[in-house]
Amino acid sequence: MSLVFTNENCVGCNKCISACSCMGANVQVEKNGENRIEVDGDKCIACGACFDVCKHGAREFNDDTEKFFADLARGERISILLAPAFKANYPDEYEQVLGALKAAGVNRIISISFAADITTWGYINYITKNNFMGGISQPCPAVVGYIERYIPELLPKLFPVQSPMMCGAIYAKKYMGITDKLAFISPCIAKKMEIDDPNNHGYIQYNVTFDHLMKYVRSHQLTGAPCSDEIEYGLGSEYPMPGGLKENVFWFCGESTLVRQMEGEKHMYHFLEQNKDRIAKEKTPYLFIDALNCSQGCLYGTATEPEKNETEDVLYEMLRIRESCKQEGKKGAWARELTPEERLKALNEQFAHLNLNDFLRQYTDKSAKCRHKIPDRMELNRIFNDMNKFTEEQRHIDCSCCGYESCEEMATAIHNGFNKKINCIHYIKDLAQKEKQEISELMEELNRQKDEISRMVASIHDEFKGLNDAVEQMETENSTNAEESTGISEEVRNVTDFCQKLESSLAEIFELLKLLKANNTQVVNIATKTNLLALNASIEAARAGEAGRGFAVVASQINVLAASSKKAAGDSNEGQIKIERAINVIAEEANALLAVVDKVSERTGHLAEATSEIAQSSENITAISQNIKDMLDELVNGTK
Repeated sequence: MSLVFTNENCVGCNKCISACSCMGANVQVEKNGENRIEVDGDKCIACGACFDVCKHGAREFNDDTEKFFADLARGERISILLAPAFKANYPDEYEQVLGALKAAGVNRIISISFAADITTWGYINYITKNNFMGGISQPCPAVVGYIERYIPELLPKLFPVQSPMMCGAIYAKKYMGITDKLAFISPCIAKKMEIDDPNNHGYIQYNVTFDHLMKYVRSHQLTGAPCSDEIEYGLGSEYPMPGGLKENVFWFCGESTLVRQMEGEKHMYHFLEQNKDRIAKEKTPYLFIDALNCSQGCLYGTATEPEKNETEDVLYEMLRIRESCKQEGKKGAWARELTPEERLKALNEQFAHLNLNDFLRQYTDKSAKCRHKIPDRMELNRIFNDMNKFTEEQRHIDCSCCGYESCEEMATAIHNGFNKKINCIHYIKDLAQKEKQEISELMEELNRQKDEISRMVASIHDEFKGLNDAVEQMETENSTNAEESTGISEEVRNVTDFCQKLESSLAEIFELLKLLKANNTQVVNIATKTNLLALNASIEAARAGEAGRGFAVVASQINVLAASSKKAAGDSNEGQIKIERAINVIAEEANALLAVVDKVSERTGHLAEATSEIAQSSENITAISQNIKDMLDELVNGTK
């Protein structure tokens, strides 16, 4: 996990790239369709420059504050090393915070101001014993990190004497016999790199930064009885100031000593790059270079609370502390009335029991992971052409909007995958110009098409008006059809009623015919009997002679009547048969007609329903048609 990292506030503005001295430490990436700048932890030196320039709060850092308090809560024995800048940053809260740490379980509190005095002693003695001239001071881990990663040829010129933090840890372990884990209360993000460096043998376990510590103490409302740190100390307290090491050397070696003071994030690394050959070949006139990453020293370090940087209150407090250390009445190495030679003698006597070798260290060349490929001329041409930079003028615009000093640096970053051409504002500008021209041409074509569309819309409008009229006519006629269908359906129902009544009447006629048939049968029977009686009467009249003649006439008439009745009955039966046949035919036809009427009635009902649906659909069609007509009216009016 990278010590410095990008949070979700990043907008990809490139300011971090422009502030960074390490090519490749900030890498342009695309996340969720948006550009952002991520941190490559192998290349980042935690100089904090990106924090200074970022207006979006997009950068954060990791330290060991949470782990420190968690281990205290578990009962781990931990002592702390306190950076001298802490008292200057929190003069009113200093003792209360230390008391809260004690209450939380901290064992001992040792000020690194004392250890800074050891560092000064170590520098002077190492220079004297090894004639080490023109070296680079190393209390700043960001400076060490830059040289290890980007200018490894200067590693031999880095002072091998440990920083005040490490001198304090070594002194606590080897000379005070402290076996506790050690935590450094630190103003610096980069101290985590120094703590974790294998060359420092795990003397310190925690980098607890001012910023994260104070947030934790306040949010958890930690309290305790006020207390202070251990061990009286001298001028080491002014180490956090710009040129603090230089001032200490002047105190012991005189102000005629030539020490080059250099600080400031990008300025510092530019100085080292510009002068690396002179420094490496010992061609500088300096006793050493007092190098700090932060322009205002560790007082306003990368892990101090940002609001502290807005005033000079911290600096004023540090000046007060320094003067208290230099006031008359101080003895030994810190006495103002002594000469530098006398002070140095007193310093050496104070630390005579120390072994300088205990406070020396080694460095590691880490440049293998940080080197970037330099594109040759052919590759540069390819990249520039891809960026639409075809002329020398276009290739040397050097506007720095991409975050790099020159177009060639940007091309180099693209070559190494650190950035993309889309981050070049002039590339985007050229694309915009081309798109503007294309848009202009498209607008002309669109205007031509608009005229054509207007003509077509007008034509459609005219045609649609006819369609609209036809739909309205269809709606009117369909309404008439609906009324007629309803009338037909009513008449069909009347026919159905008639057929049903006809069927009922035919049934009654059949019943009458049956009765007539029975009556005819009875007439025939009577006629037969009458005929037989007439025959008997004629026989009897014949027997009676003259006396029965009149009766014979009557008998004859009765016989004639019987024959007539029989014939009439026979004729009636023949007529009945014909009537029955006719009625059967009528009944069959009536049934057939009824079936047809039923079908007609069913279909007419369907037709009525369909006509009703058509009527409803016609209304919908009319409404939609009217809407389209209105829209076409607007189009026609709008295109005129």
